[in-house]
Amino acid sequence: MPCMMANSDLSRRTFLAVTAAAPLAMAAPAFKQLPIGLELYSVRDDLHKDLTGTVRAVAKMGYDCVEFFAPYLQWSEQQAKDMRKLLDDLNVRCYSTHNGENAFTGDKLQQAAALNEIIGSKYIVMASANRVTSLDGWKAVADKLQQAAEKIKPQGLKTGYHNHQAEFTPLEGKRPIEIIAANTKDVMLQLDVGHCIETGADPVAWIKQNPGRINSLHLEDWSRDPAVGFKALLGEGIVPWKAVFEAAESSGGAEFYLIEQEGSRFSEQETAERCLAEYKKLHA
Repeated sequence: MPCMMANSDLSRRTFLAVTAAAPLAMAAPAFKQLPIGLELYSVRDDLHKDLTGTVRAVAKMGYDCVEFFAPYLQWSEQQAKDMRKLLDDLNVRCYSTHNGENAFTGDKLQQAAALNEIIGSKYIVMASANRVTSLDGWKAVADKLQQAAEKIKPQGLKTGYHNHQAEFTPLEGKRPIEIIAANTKDVMLQLDVGHCIETGADPVAWIKQNPGRINSLHLEDWSRDPAVGFKALLGEGIVPWKAVFEAAESSGGAEFYLIEQEGSRFSEQETAERCLAEYKKLHA
């Protein structure tokens, strides 16, 4: 009988503990375990000095993927194959690349497509549309993105567009990013969260307005302190990261995240390490 009483007490205590913990578990967001990567512009000086050594260092930090930016277009086919082998050896992926506006037509598009295929990238992202001064100009950018998307679709590739401040700043009464979204259908809207929030826009609202199209996000924080701005490390600025993650994963269609840093009070590689550590806390 005493043994039965002990088991009964234990069961009751277990039930009460689980019941008490349930509201806390329900309140916490259930984040997905998406790949976390580094936009290699964050370590651009180191990358220029030692490409493969820097990629190895980023992998050692624990990043799952990387995003190469425009200089990769200067690689030969063999250099791209060598990089793919290195990435495979390190168990690191490249899901997207950043490209200039000129890489979305003609021979440049085919060159970009060929290199992206080799390194395993899925998205060829336009990093900037350069200076566009009218809504008609933004419509032309959207048309270029959509036409490029249709051309490379048979290769299993997609195009994307990466915003800065200009895209969320009203022009002629409308935000250019809305023109991009409304006039494309096969184009990823890669959200740079820091540049979005700097303009006073709401990144969470934007994600919810474009379900399934925010397949990648640049995790860049921003501080209202003019002496800091984009040099704030991840988590040091005003971005509501948990709300962003919840929206991106529940409705945005997020497939992977990319930390981007334009500089900080630390070295490039220490900055990348610190941001990754903070991401793991924020996304826990």
